[in-house]
Amino acid sequence: MEKKLYTIIVYTENIAGMLNQVTAEFTRRMMNIDTITASSSSVEGVHRYTITLWGEEDMVNKVTKRIEKKVDVLKADYYTDNEIFFQEVALYKLSTPKIMENNEISRIIRHSAARVIEVNEHYTVVEKTGPTDVVVNLYNEFKAQECMLQFVKSGRVAVTRASQNSLGELLFNEDYKRKISK
Repeated sequence: MEKKLYTIIVYTENIAGMLNQVTAEFTRRMMNIDTITASSSSVEGVHRYTITLWGEEDMVNKVTKRIEKKVDVLKADYYTDNEIFFQEVALYKLSTPKIMENNEISRIIRHSAARVIEVNEHYTVVEKTGPTDVVVNLYNEFKAQECMLQFVKSGRVAVTRASQNSLGELLFNEDYKRKISK
């Protein structure tokens, strides 16, 4: 079977140790998480984990079902890139002296529609939001100009292309109401 990039979205109750419980399911199956983003969701008291990994669909399906069986997990689904909208945020710390001596670096910043968020005599911090390949390509362009001091990118944030939020559907589902009333 072919390995593809999958995005797993997990909704859990906001309880200490839940992230560990979720990631343990990947460790048990020797599956390597590529990125993970944890945040509150649109529902008070519910946390959301957005996890990306390369895998075969049958294994991704199995681990998603195992995660969803956990008591404090409300919902878990997996998606391919064409089923979601997603973005990442990257920060690039560049050498200001190198930028001043090489006009190509400024052109790259403008051409990429990146945003300069800090400039001083030693460094310039640039922010870029976009799909993974866009933020990584910009990294490669800066690296080729030998001006990179630091680089960091976030994990993926994603929303589904479906018209209804899966968590919203869940909250009105009778099985869910029975699960939380126990």
